[in-house]
Amino acid sequence: MSIDTFLRLGETVTLGSHTFSADEIKAFARKYDPQPFHVNEKVAEASVFGALCASGWHTGAMWMRYNLQSLERDGPTDWSGGGPMPEFGPSPGFSGMKWPKPVYVGDTITFTRKAVSHRPLASRPGWRLVKLEGGARNQDGAAVLAFDNAVLLRTA
Repeated sequence: MSIDTFLRLGETVTLGSHTFSADEIKAFARKYDPQPFHVNEKVAEASVFGALCASGWHTGAMWMRYNLQSLERDGPTDWSGGGPMPEFGPSPGFSGMKWPKPVYVGDTITFTRKAVSHRPLASRPGWRLVKLEGGARNQDGAAVLAFDNAVLLRTA
C-alpha cells in the first residue's frame, strides 16, 4: 500500500452526518459562542439569520469529531507499505475557513475530507505534510463549511 492509497489521495471521503438540535446548539453556544442568535430563538428570529442557528465553531467542532471517528473506524489495519504504519500527528493550521450558509435546528449535516497533496518535511525527517480540504453540506446539498488545512503524518 502506498502513502497515496493510505491517504485516499484525491478522493472525497464522507466522514459522517449529524442532525443539529436546538438544545445542542444552545448548549454549545452558551459555553463557547454566546451570541444571542445562537442561544435565544426570539432574538434569532429578528436577526439576519431569521431562526436559531449553530455557531460556525460548533459546525467546525463537529467536523473534527467526525473526522477522528472516521480515522478510527475506517483506517487501514493491514499496512503493507514498508516500514511502520503512517501515523497522523498534529495540524499546523487551517486557512480559508468559511461558513457560507447557516446550520439551522433540524439540519442534517454531512462532513467530508479530501487529501489533495503531501510532501516530505525537510525540517522533520520521517514526517510528511498532508494538505486537506474539509467541508460540510446540509440535507439540501448546500455548503455550510469549507476550509483548507494541513496535518503532519509520521512515516518512519
